Amino acid sequence: KQKEMENYPNGNSSYTEFLLTGFSGLKGQRHFLFIPFFIMFVLALAANSVLIFVIITTRSLHAPMYILISAIACVDLSWPIVIAPKMLFSLLFNWNGITLLGCLTQMFFVNFIGALQSSILMGMALDRYVAILYPLHYNDYVNVATFVKLYAVVIFRNLILNIAVVTLAGSHTFCSNVIDHCFCEHMALVKLACGSTTKNSIVGLVASSCITSVDCLCILISYGKIFNSVFRTSSVKSCQKAIHTCVTHFIVIGISYVCAMTAFLTYRTENAMSSNSRVLISVMYILVPGSFNPIVYGIRTKEIREQIIKIVQCRKIVPV
Repeated sequence: KQKEMENYPNGNSSYTEFLLTGFSGLKGQRHFLFIPFFIMFVLALAANSVLIFVIITTRSLHAPMYILISAIACVDLSWPIVIAPKMLFSLLFNWNGITLLGCLTQMFFVNFIGALQSSILMGMALDRYVAILYPLHYNDYVNVATFVKLYAVVIFRNLILNIAVVTLAGSHTFCSNVIDHCFCEHMALVKLACGSTTKNSIVGLVASSCITSVDCLCILISYGKIFNSVFRTSSVKSCQKAIHTCVTHFIVIGISYVCAMTAFLTYRTENAMSSNSRVLISVMYILVPGSFNPIVYGIRTKEIREQIIKIVQCRKIVPV
């Protein structure tokens, strides 16, 4: 069946069924990747679920900063769910088939959730900016109305740009149906198109610039002003507290953006690395933040850490 699908369709028809063949270079050893990816998937589900549960059930953690942390946890929970089940079945049982509609749907959610993660990280930076530089006016600037207005604009931007990217990708006639990836990554599908893909590259670059680059610029400006203000303050204690909070966010931002930019650049430097390396980087871009972000927040955020310890201690003393 797999060989039949690889034959070029007759006439002006185009493929509507595709094969996800990521890590094909490993051949017989491909299924061994199931174990580390499954562990990371379970870790992402468990860690993010615990983090969301702790924040939702603890009244003292209903402040904007913690709500944004729970939003990041929701993103880190959703992202692996979009790609991991299909990828794990593919690695273990060689269930590689996916329809064009299924592929485009997966692509949309992968891109949209990634854009949402970037926007939430920007919101966290702005939250810390107001909290540290304008503490007396914090409640005036950071409230439900402000968040609704900000994220209504941001989500609309993300939605429109991602719909444009996915619609353009799906409008092609495809000359091959073998996607050299573990999930429907934008450029991995587009490179199978029969005609020119210049428009796809341009729209993809514009979308990335309008979302990731703009959000990243806001983050850098916010933290730049925060550190400039903090290092000029006379209070050592407040300086240390601000740095501790910002460093926690910086670790998460660093993990997210380094993974994102590395994955983005792999298809712009296609000949510089092997296919297996390129696919691995793209998969790690989704699984690594989902696995490690909740651990970073759980360890470095005192209030969250204390609540997790309380829950664990309560479980220990409950009689069997």
